[in-house]
Amino acid sequence: MEKKLPDRLAEEVAAFAVGRPLRLMFQDEARFGRISDVRHCWDKKPHRPLVRAMMTQEYTYAYGAVSPLDGRFDSLILPQVGGVCMQIFLDEIALRYPNENVVMVLDGAGWHKSQRLKLAENMRLIFLPPYSPELNPQEHVWDELREKFFHNRAFDSIDALEINLEDALKSLESTPVRMHSITGWDWIINIVSKWN
Repeated sequence: MEKKLPDRLAEEVAAFAVGRPLRLMFQDEARFGRISDVRHCWDKKPHRPLVRAMMTQEYTYAYGAVSPLDGRFDSLILPQVGGVCMQIFLDEIALRYPNENVVMVLDGAGWHKSQRLKLAENMRLIFLPPYSPELNPQEHVWDELREKFFHNRAFDSIDALEINLEDALKSLESTPVRMHSITGWDWIINIVSKWN
């Protein structure tokens, strides 16, 4: 990906009808449910840490896209993964960056490649090679979110989980320096810097 991205980016930039500043974003979805994530933790002697566990099969999904160059992170909470929700997310991103050309890098999930997706005139998609989540910095954003906001937590309802998820996503969206430190990999920054 490191070697192929500059050429793919050049192709997509050339395909835009209107020349605008480029925003390279990496996108992914994550499932959050009422199955708690139990991890090791500490407590003062002689106490033992007690952690509630839950195995309820209720889920919601977060769609997220991060721009490693400046740390901008955008997200939506949607009820499922699929073409309809993906279209909602892509439309929202295009609206949030009307004065920029957005090239979004994402994995090859079926709903990402749906022929029914209608891209805004300021958006293009580039797909990661199969089975390569390690190339997507958005995966590290999900790791940060789960570690800081979800480990050793059990929720009484899906609504309570969604409230926590919304607060967590807002926290990440409001800290671009933090997002840049997580996702600003040198090879990505070097590629994007050539275009801006």
